[in-house]
Amino acid sequence: MSIAKPLNKLVSCVILDLDGTLLNTDGIVRDVLNVFLVKYGKQWDGREAHKIIGKTPFEAAAAVVKDYGLPCETDEFMAEITPIFSDQWCNIKALPGANRLIKHLSGHGVPMAVASNSPRVDIESKISYHQGWKESFSVIIGGDEVQMGKPSPEIFLKAAKRLNVEPSSCLVIEDSVPGVMGGKAAEMEVVAVPSLPKATHLYTSADEVINSLLDLRPEKWGLPPFQDWVEGTLPIESWYMGGPVIKGFGRGSKVLGIPTEHPSGVYFGWAGLPTRGVFKMVMSIGWNPYFNNTEKTVEPWLLHEFGEDFYGEELRLVIVGYIRPEANFPYLESLIAKIHEDREIAERALHLAIYLNYRDDPYLKSSLRANSKQS
Repeated sequence: MSIAKPLNKLVSCVILDLDGTLLNTDGIVRDVLNVFLVKYGKQWDGREAHKIIGKTPFEAAAAVVKDYGLPCETDEFMAEITPIFSDQWCNIKALPGANRLIKHLSGHGVPMAVASNSPRVDIESKISYHQGWKESFSVIIGGDEVQMGKPSPEIFLKAAKRLNVEPSSCLVIEDSVPGVMGGKAAEMEVVAVPSLPKATHLYTSADEVINSLLDLRPEKWGLPPFQDWVEGTLPIESWYMGGPVIKGFGRGSKVLGIPTEHPSGVYFGWAGLPTRGVFKMVMSIGWNPYFNNTEKTVEPWLLHEFGEDFYGEELRLVIVGYIRPEANFPYLESLIAKIHEDREIAERALHLAIYLNYRDDPYLKSSLRANSKQS
């Protein structure tokens, strides 16, 4: 869901946070803490996520030590866990839309800076594993290069100074509340991309809140627009680094094996029921408000006037494009109207050659049962 205030300023450069904004660091943090806390007889349950996102490494470590009652000082905890994290930087994946955004801004000569509470050496290590990133940033500033980390505006003001621009000419893109607060304190325009689910209400000070980097519209801020949208759809291959399409399988819409770390929203593609054929498909990935689910659900809708129940049947999906972010609707009628609009967009798009070719993907027609027997 995108929430924007009236635009009154145009910008000339972009200052980006790193962890949680460009890189999926949260997954590494979760994996490392899951293993590390076992030695203390503890289990990471994510309840401190809101306390550590956007904080300096020391502040985050202090929060974990305190909330889990660990029998060590924060300095000891840092000394023990920092090398473990460093060994994992090579495994951090770019968040959806990050490569697309960096390539787009760099290609149009828009000056960019990275401003992160992480130490400078960690920032450079992390981005070194992502082709083209380091040379795309004119300025890199770490939390160890300023006296006060976010939410202080110091790191953003220092970035603007090194970029040789006025703070009012900068657009900050952040995932954390401290980052948003720091950007606004620096009197910059701020777009928030919340890394915490269902937390839009915490980002009211941002000038715009978007669901993911896929939903950023640079032209709103006087920057060159993306040119990769096709008939109201965004091809998966323009932002997903795992391949040209996303493939998943399961039974009905209960267990689909779809990588739900992707942004919540509406997608489309092709669905294969081995006993019935291949169908056009629109699907949502998101937080179902009716069930108050703690994990994202995946809900496919088979088109071609497919009105039968397919729950429990083998189902294969090839997701080829993105339509829009997840949104809340005040009335059921408006939701139904939007669903039918999504259907019309998908119907038109799936006739285009870039999407139509995937209808014949052998993956859609193979049997899950046959494959499982072979394996």
